[in-house]
Amino acid sequence: MADGFRRCQARLPFAVLELHPDNGSEFLNDLMLDFWKKQPCSPAWSRSRPYRKNDNRFVEQKNYSEVRVYFGYDRLETIVHTNRLNQLYDRLWLYTNFFQPVLRLAEKTVTRVGETTHVKRRFDQARTPFQRLCATGVLEPASRQALEALQRKTNPRQLRQEIYALIAELFAQPAARPGRTEDVRQTLLPVGCWLGLPCWVSPASPSTETTAPSSPTKKRSGPAQTRPGTAG
Repeated sequence: MADGFRRCQARLPFAVLELHPDNGSEFLNDLMLDFWKKQPCSPAWSRSRPYRKNDNRFVEQKNYSEVRVYFGYDRLETIVHTNRLNQLYDRLWLYTNFFQPVLRLAEKTVTRVGETTHVKRRFDQARTPFQRLCATGVLEPASRQALEALQRKTNPRQLRQEIYALIAELFAQPAARPGRTEDVRQTLLPVGCWLGLPCWVSPASPSTETTAPSSPTKKRSGPAQTRPGTAG
């Protein structure tokens, strides 16, 4: 869990000011509390109300559009799977934040005419997450310049090809062998990898990787659907 938080911190070009998890123990637990309380600037805490999933509506939506659409609902539980996923996330954060414009709801009007309800939604201008972040003015000039340079040198077509090649490789890996245990520490980044790491630089995936077992490959259903070239 701490390794995952550090990966997130390495990608964020700003400080974490508040955490707003769901109420489930997979999100809100002692490990999570201990990690963030030990940070130099411990963030504020809030949490979703019970049975109000719309309290985290943006995260809930991204769980589908940024995870399930690519990877489907299959179990990916071996070391090889985990390392491939980390390599994919290193590329997906670039592809999504730099090159995928999204709409945000600006206004919602509900009117009733007799027994009929009409809902009218108005959206703002489509912009990429990076454009929206720049518009807030929270980025330090050096961080913004570094991110803009990273965007300019990234080829979106080549990046998309790399993403789908890794997805194909991911689903070609055998499933976990029953009764066989693996050392999950091989999925963690090496100690000291984070020292002096700029917050906008994505860390490299671990070089140590366990060879996939030679058992027959389990047939996988793959991603939920083909990912469109642009987001609406």
